[in-house]
Amino acid sequence: MSKLRLGPIIEEKPMKLTVELPGSLYRDLSDYAKAHGRETGLSEPLPPERLIVPMLERFIASDRGFVRSRGMRRS
Repeated sequence: MSKLRLGPIIEEKPMKLTVELPGSLYRDLSDYAKAHGRETGLSEPLPPERLIVPMLERFIASDRGFVRSRGMRRS
């Protein structure tokens, strides 16, 4: 299996957000949680909802257009 893009999960004070996912996406997320648990050596995989935040953070950080436009606003 190739390396997963998602690394260890860091704890931070949460903000509440409710999201509805299609069943197929939730199943994929559950499967990803199992693979992530195996790759990172966890005895039990994290609940799938714990993966959403780091996945979104990684997605946003890798979006060059967003990062560029955000940098222009902060200048």
